[in-house]
Amino acid sequence: MGIIENIIKKVVLQEALIVDKTKLSEAVYKIRLKSDTFTKVDFVPGYFLRLGIGIGKEDLSMKDKIRSYSVWDLNIQEGFLDLAIATHSKGIGAQWVEKSQPGDQVYFKWKKGKFLVDHSADSYLMVGDLSALSHLYVIQRNLEKGKQIEGIIYSSNKKEMFSDTDKSKPFGFYEMPLNPQKEIIALIKEKVEKMEGKKMVYIAGDSRICVQLNNFFRKELGWDSNQVKTKPFWNPKKKGLE
Repeated sequence: MGIIENIIKKVVLQEALIVDKTKLSEAVYKIRLKSDTFTKVDFVPGYFLRLGIGIGKEDLSMKDKIRSYSVWDLNIQEGFLDLAIATHSKGIGAQWVEKSQPGDQVYFKWKKGKFLVDHSADSYLMVGDLSALSHLYVIQRNLEKGKQIEGIIYSSNKKEMFSDTDKSKPFGFYEMPLNPQKEIIALIKEKVEKMEGKKMVYIAGDSRICVQLNNFFRKELGWDSNQVKTKPFWNPKKKGLE
C-alpha cells in the first residue's frame, strides 16, 4: 500500500465491518456495516457513504478506489448501516460488492451533498432507476406524514426491484428499456396532473435521464430550481460516476 493510501486510510477514512450480505434480487445486494461511529453521527436522510473499495489495489487509479453509495437505513442505537448496491453497471463498485463477504473491513467517510430530504413541499414525485431506489426509499420514508407521494421506478427487468426495509413498495414499478425518455415523460405528465399544492420532484439514476428530465421540468413545465432535485448515480459510458 502506498504512502498516500496509508495517509487517506488513517487520517481521512473511518473503519467499519461488513456483518451481513444479502442478495435482494438478481442485480442488487444489501450490505450491512457496523461501526461505533454510526452511533454518533448527526444523520440526515439522503446522505451518502464514500467507501474506499480499492484501498490496497495498485492496479486502480485513486479516483477508482472510492465509490459513493446511498445510505438506505441507519440504526443509530445499535450502530448498523444498510446499503443496497445495484450491480447492473458492471463497474468497479459492482465487482467489489459481488466479491465482498461478512467479516471484511471497509473504510469510509460521509458525503452529505444536496440530494437530501426536503419537507417544504406538499406533493412529491420520485423518478429513478434501480440504482436510485434505496435513496428514494429513505427520502420517502422520512418525509412528514400527510405528504402526497408518487413514484416512477423503472428497470429493464421488473424482477430486479426490491421492497423497502419495512417491506413496503410505495412507488410504481415499471419495466422499460434503458434510457426510456418518452415513456417516462408520458407517465410524469399523468402524475403531475394529480399533484396538489407546492410540488417537488427527485430525479436520480442514469445520467442521461437526469439531464433529459431536468430540462423537461425546468423548461417545459416551468418548475424552478427549488422544485427540481437531480442526482446522476451512474453514467453508462463511464460505468459509474463516483
